[in-house]
Formats: sequence, structure tokens, C-alpha cells
Amino acid sequence: MNDNAPWHAHIYYDASERAAAEKLRATFADMMVDDVAPILFIGRMTDGPVGPHPIAQFEIHFSGSAGTVVSRAIETTGLRALVHPLTDDDLADHTTLAHWIGQPLDLDISVLDPPGIIRASRGSGSATSDA
Repeated sequence: MNDNAPWHAHIYYDASERAAAEKLRATFADMMVDDVAPILFIGRMTDGPVGPHPIAQFEIHFSGSAGTVVSRAIETTGLRALVHPLTDDDLADHTTLAHWIGQPLDLDISVLDPPGIIRASRGSGSATSDA
């Protein structure tokens, strides 16, 4: 993968972890403003399931070159996250191409797009998709 290729991280939280998730989201916003890492987008916090994600989460989009910085920031919180590239294969992005930080969750893969098809929006609050 190219260092400029887009990646996503979905950071999951439950009610007891929401404050930690808010703090991490603010950390990513600071990174974006201070140009510490190429963070491209920070999604809103969704306090329930959305798309394939079974619990509350927020997503960030970043360039591949920021992967190490993003992963370290997530790891320090103890929150779990799904980190994956953004390709034309939504299913592979969330499964075979993804890696987990912390305990994996069972995703609802039935809602993921087939290879080569990306729907405009599925209600994640993201401008592109909820992938």
C-alpha cells in the first residue's frame, strides 16, 4: 500500500468508555490542526450500532503514512479499534485486510458492499461511506 493511500480506523466504546473516546477524538482533532499526522476526516460519535459496527464508534480517515501514529494513539487509551485500508472491496477492507487493536468484535458483514461497489452513504455521518 502506498503511504498516501486512504485508511480508516473505527474506534469502539461503550458507555463507560465514552469519555476516553471523546478524549481520543479530541487528540485526533489536535493532530489534524497541528499537522502531526495526515488525519483527513474525523467522524461524529455514534452512540449505537451503525452499518457493520455493532456498538458505539467513531471513525477517522487518514493517510497510510499516519498509521503508526494513529495506532499508538489508540493503543494508549485501551479502546478497541478496527483499522483498515479503503479499497474497492468493502468486505475485504473490514475482514482480511483489516487489523484489530484490542479485542475484536463480530461485525455485521451482511451490510458491506460487494467488491467494486461503494454506495454513496449508509447513514454513518461520513461524507463518503460508513466503511
